[in-house]
Amino acid sequence: MGTVSQFQDKARPPAHRIESEEEAISTARSLAAAFRHQASERDINRVLPFAELETLSVSGLTAITVPPDYQGLDVSNALLAEIVAIIAEGDASIGETLENHFCVLETLRTQATEDLQASLFARVLLGDRFAGATFAKGAELTPEGPGYRLRARTRQAPGILFADWIAAAATAPPNRLVTLYLACNDEGLQVVDDWDGFGQRTNGAATAIVGSLHVNADAIAPAPSSDISTGTSLGLLLKAAVSLGIARAAWSDLMTAVGDRGTTLLARIGERVIRIEATAAALERAGRKLDIAQVNPVEAAMADAHFSVSAAAILAGETALDTANALFELAGETSAGIGLNLDQHWRNARIHALSLPRQKLLHAAGEYGAIPGKVRGGFPSDA
Repeated sequence: MGTVSQFQDKARPPAHRIESEEEAISTARSLAAAFRHQASERDINRVLPFAELETLSVSGLTAITVPPDYQGLDVSNALLAEIVAIIAEGDASIGETLENHFCVLETLRTQATEDLQASLFARVLLGDRFAGATFAKGAELTPEGPGYRLRARTRQAPGILFADWIAAAATAPPNRLVTLYLACNDEGLQVVDDWDGFGQRTNGAATAIVGSLHVNADAIAPAPSSDISTGTSLGLLLKAAVSLGIARAAWSDLMTAVGDRGTTLLARIGERVIRIEATAAALERAGRKLDIAQVNPVEAAMADAHFSVSAAAILAGETALDTANALFELAGETSAGIGLNLDQHWRNARIHALSLPRQKLLHAAGEYGAIPGKVRGGFPSDA
């Protein structure tokens, strides 16, 4: 139990293998268009997108960050962020599920043993989905045989309801930070659908409860030791991507709502268009910096990437909320009908922004900016 050797058997068709970045972006656009059709209905009635997530897995899109050493494509981070933004524009909750999934895969890439990577990346290529979580206070991890006996519950996290595997951060005795890779079909693990937020209503957020489970040593890896790890930075980049997707979705509905009146609002429309474009550019720049940090994970490159992704995440969150507000400001009373469900964009943007540690990021950015030359074109990656 709790070992990667016990793979899950699901009635899932073999996942397609995406062969190029061009195919990846094309697949994302096709899926997003399909997801968009009933996204509003799913939000209103809280219909969880299990079928859509299965389609996503079978498409091969969930495997595009698997390293080439494990037969994956390993797309650039700028493209990955754009792909998540595209999916989030179709359905923000599905985009957030991808955000969490890809962050787990980055931590797996950087922290796990070769054997663990080989086992789990093979599952990713078959379509398995991952969700990251942390344990709440009171978690018990007791040494037992070749591993530990686990009794714990996770904090609520997006994507757990849709996950085949949960990567849970824990503290092993005496005081060692680790990540446990738990199979969701294990009899000792129960997933509880307890999400009641007013936005991101179908993002699969849930709590995992472990009554008693033996976790083998081969399913455990060291946790990242740095607050500016590439896994943390990728999380911020993809959080920005989801916010960008929400902004684009709100923008699309805004243009539909204003119709012919748009010609009288050109300056105000232009202001929002520029902000969305600037946000997309910030994500692209941050993605390139993260590429460099992944290839050369020295402290300077990792700090540089973390600063840029932090800026992109904060800007994207603001852009999403601003665009969602503009939808009602510019479209007027006709946009307020309950049946239109246009408020979903504001609700999604507001809830998604709550998970961003804004003050912590601003403080860290202030420290980084106080270093001479850091914010005046002197970034290591610009040298």
